[in-house]
Order: sequence, then structure tokens, then C-alpha cells
Amino acid sequence: MAAEKITVSRATFDQVILPVYAPAQFVPVKGKGSRVWDQQGKEYIDFSGGIAVTALGHCHPALVEALKCQGETLWHTSNIFTNEPALRLASKLIAATFAERVFFVNSGTEANEAAFKLARYYVGKKHSPYKTKIIAFHNAFHGRSLFAVSVGGQPKYSDGFGPKPADIVHVPFNDLAAVQAVIDDHTCAVVLEPIQGEGGIMPASQAFIEGVRALCDKHNALLVFDEVQSGMGRSGKLFAYQHYGVVPDILTTAKALGGGFPVSAMLTTHDIASVMAPGVHGTTYGGNPLACAVAEAAMDIINTDEVLNGVMQRRAQFESALKAIHSRLDVFSDIRGMGLLLGAVLKPEYADKARDILNAAAAEGVMILNAGTGVLRLAPSLIIEPADIDEGMQRLSRALEKVIRA
Repeated sequence: MAAEKITVSRATFDQVILPVYAPAQFVPVKGKGSRVWDQQGKEYIDFSGGIAVTALGHCHPALVEALKCQGETLWHTSNIFTNEPALRLASKLIAATFAERVFFVNSGTEANEAAFKLARYYVGKKHSPYKTKIIAFHNAFHGRSLFAVSVGGQPKYSDGFGPKPADIVHVPFNDLAAVQAVIDDHTCAVVLEPIQGEGGIMPASQAFIEGVRALCDKHNALLVFDEVQSGMGRSGKLFAYQHYGVVPDILTTAKALGGGFPVSAMLTTHDIASVMAPGVHGTTYGGNPLACAVAEAAMDIINTDEVLNGVMQRRAQFESALKAIHSRLDVFSDIRGMGLLLGAVLKPEYADKARDILNAAAAEGVMILNAGTGVLRLAPSLIIEPADIDEGMQRLSRALEKVIRA
């Protein structure tokens, strides 16, 4: 007897899902490339990329094939055994970066949790168990576990959950003097996003990144880069740190790593990894064959000159279209970001309209995001078709006009 198929709609969400999200009023059911269709068959152009996740669009044939092949071969082994896809993916990440060791988990939060634990453990073993201070930044976002959300510099996400992990200090982003004022011999690590994502698509300045690296070296502190959102080609290089010529001690990546399949990684050096031993940290699902097979297929496509150079060409097309919208509507105060992580900053008089603009954009058939208050965020597929960019920006322009002239 066949199992009963339950009919669901957007209203079902309000009845069965924990109320921690406020999803759009339509339910996507199918995606191909940079186009998505909802339950009613309406088509949308996707500039949201699943929050910078679907870096190769929806249902890319190479990723579908990798998942199919692995799904017929080996799904899961746990951490009691290793597997070939995980070893291949780790080897490719090491070959393409500063890293010498990789640890796989399932989400950006878990990668950051591992990074923060490793930083404290390493410094405690190598220097002093009292050298525990972590310096992080206002408006940063590092995930939703209690440790990660405490390192993130947005109290609205961490307040109300009881005592927070101690010895975490927050200072203004891109303010080297502020870091210098709080870093000392008790500092274990400085944690930053090279491009703040949820905090408004704010890239770090060259001088800031270089200065923080020098301060970490001076005080025997580790530099941790959270590239959960900026990594895997999003910036126009495989990782954003490669634009700066400054190498971190630990790097985390997720989102685009699996092209939509949940997988994340923490990258570090032999020396830092050497303090770890079996049982010190772990995960059941991390590095599972399905996720790593898909991620390997995604990396093989993303880490090519064709795709990375194409990111910068598409960036120019988006920027040109946003400037054209601004020249007509006088709506933006800045366009910032790096590569295909774009932030269009709304002028102060429209800063409270971001949610209205997202809804109006959906009504016009284009999916966009916001980043904090008053910033429209675009994080499309790295290989989005130029024609889709043109059509999507026309739809966004109509949405903006309706909102600001309402």
C-alpha cells in the first residue's frame, strides 16, 4: 500500500515549523539554473542563491550526477571509518589553499564551533590555559550555536539563552586601533569575516587585514577567517583571503562548498592541528560520502579560471544595472561587496523598506535578500546567465519603483 501523500502549502509552515523564520509567502518546488518555480507555476529569477549556497545554480548536471553515483555506492560511514570522497575533497582543498589539514562538518556554525574550540585548545596547549580571550567584531555573524552566536557581534541573536561563553570581546570592524586597544598576551584569537555578510556586505580594508595579522603575530594569537559566505569563488577568487595576500591560521567554509548539499570545512595547518587527538572533537555526519562527492564536483567547476573570471564579469554587469537603477530612482547610498556578494545600501529615507522591497521583488518574479537593516543583498549563482541578470534587474527595478513611489 502506497504511503499517503500529504498536501502542503505556505499555511502549513505556520502550523508545523518552529516559528524562528518568516519565509516568503510562496513555496518554491523546482529550480533549474537561476530560475525557480513555485507551487502555482510562477517563475522567479534567483538572485538569492539560497543565501550564497547554490553557487552553480539549481540542479547543476554535474552535481546531480555526483549525487546519483554516490547515492548508489556509499551513503554514510561515520567517523569510525574514512571514505574516498572525503579524502579527495580534503586533498583538493589543501592543494588550492594555505591549508595542510581539513576537518569536515555539516554547516557554517559547526565549522566555526570547531575553529573556536581548536583556537582555544591550541593556544592553551602551546602557551597558557589562561590565554583564552577571543576578539571579534560588531555586526559579525558566525552561526547559531551558543559559542558561535556569542562570538558573533549581534546581541539580538545571543541574548536570552542564559550565561554566554566568557572572554569574548567585540570591537568595531575595520578599526585597527580598536583591535590594538584590546589585544594582549591573554588573547587567543581574532575572528573575522573578510567580507561581513549579515552585517551589511562590508569588506575588510587591506590595511585592516594586514594590521590584524601583524597584531596576532606579535601577541601569539591565531587569526581565524570565517569564509562561510565569502568562500568558494564568491569573491572572484576561491577564497577572499587570496585577494588580500594575508594568510589566516584557521579558515572556515560552508554554504557554496556543497552547491546546496549540507557540508562545511575547517582548514588549518599541520602545527595547529597537531594538538588534536582522537576524541578531542568530532561529528557523526561530517565528511559523509554523499556530501563530499557533491562538494568535490562543485569544487572542480568553481576552482577554474573560467568560473572565477566570470564572477568578475558578472559583478560588473550587476553593478552597472544597480547604478542605472540609482540614476533613475535615487535609492542607493552605496554599492559594496566583492565579486558576486553585492550589497546595495538603501538611502536613509528607505532604510526601513528592505523587507517591503524583498516582498515586492518576489511579486515581480525575482528573489533577493537583505543584509541587516537597509541593505539589499544579491548572492546569485556564480555562473548565472547574463540574460538572467538583465531580466532580473529589470524586475528588481520595477519592484523598487513600486515601493519608493507608493
